[in-house]
Amino acid sequence: MLEVGIIGGAGYTAGELIRLLLNHPKTNINFVFSTSNAGNKLYKVHQDLIGATEISFSSEINADVDVLFLCLGHGNSTAFLQKNSFSRNTKIIDLSNDFRLLADKSFEGKEFVYGLPELNKKAIQSANYIANPGCFATALQLAILPLASNGLLKNDVHINAVTGATGAGTSLSATTHFTWRDNNFSHYKAFNHQHLGEINQTVHQLQTDFKSEINFMPNRGDFSRGIFATTYTKFNKSLEEAIKMYEAYYKDAAFTFVTNQNLFLKQVVNTNNCFIQLEKHGDKLLITSMIDNLLKGASGQAIQNMNLMYGFQEDTGLKLKANYF
Repeated sequence: MLEVGIIGGAGYTAGELIRLLLNHPKTNINFVFSTSNAGNKLYKVHQDLIGATEISFSSEINADVDVLFLCLGHGNSTAFLQKNSFSRNTKIIDLSNDFRLLADKSFEGKEFVYGLPELNKKAIQSANYIANPGCFATALQLAILPLASNGLLKNDVHINAVTGATGAGTSLSATTHFTWRDNNFSHYKAFNHQHLGEINQTVHQLQTDFKSEINFMPNRGDFSRGIFATTYTKFNKSLEEAIKMYEAYYKDAAFTFVTNQNLFLKQVVNTNNCFIQLEKHGDKLLITSMIDNLLKGASGQAIQNMNLMYGFQEDTGLKLKANYF
C-alpha cells in the first residue's frame, strides 16, 4: 500500500482526489494538510464523504510519504516546496500550473515530467515528479495530438470550448454565483487562456515546423462539471483516413476513445474518459472532444499518472460510471 499525502485539501480537485484514493486498492491516505480546516473531519468540507471516512484534516506533514499530491492554487506549489522538504523517495504530482512549461520544469534538482499519458507515457513511468496538465489543455491536446504527431497541422487551429462552474474553483467571484451562472453563457480570456502555453508547447514538441495560430475561445457554461470542445482546421485527406489515424494513435490509450457516435457531455461526466468524434466539412476536419474537468482534467489524470509511475494497471481505481441519466 502506498502512503499518500495531500496538500491543500479543501477544493474541488482535492475532494475528487480523496474520493478516488479512498477507493483505490493500492493507497492509504496518510494525511490531508489544510491549515484552515485542521482538526475538522474531511466530510465536514467534502460532504459526499459522509460515512466513507473518519479522517480529519491535519496541520502536520509527514515528509516520508510515498506519494504527495499538491492541490494548491497556481503559483503556490513552488512556494510550498521551497518551505517544506520531503524524502528522496517521495514522488510528487502537482495539479497546479507551476511546472507544466519547459522553462519551469526544473526546480531545486527536481525534474518535472508533463503528465499527459497519451503524450508522455514512457517518461511518466520512470518519473519521480509530475506536472499534471490543465483541464482545458487536456481536452484540447487530445483533440489534436494525432494531427501534430503526423505533421498535419499546416493551418490555423480554431477551438471553441465550454467548461462547467467547478472549473473556476470553490472561491466565489462575480461569475460563479448561482444567480449569475444559471441560464447564462459567456466567454472569457479570449485567445489568451493560460492553457495555451501547454498546448503550443506540445504541438511544437510533436511538429517542430508548426508556425500557424491556435485560436482558443473558452466559454463558461451553466452546468457544474465537464468540458465540451469543438476544434477545426484544414485537412486535405479523407474522413476515413482521419479516423484511421486517430484510432491508431489512441489504440493503446486507457481512457481516450474515438467514436462515430454524436457526443454529449453526460457520456463522460464522472469518468476519467475522453471521447473524440471526427467529421469532415469541405476542406475542414472537425474534432469534438470532451472530458470531466475534475477527473480526466485534474484528479483522475493525477491517479492515472500515479498508476503509471508505480507500474499498476493504468485504470486501477478509475473504473467509473458516467452520470449518463
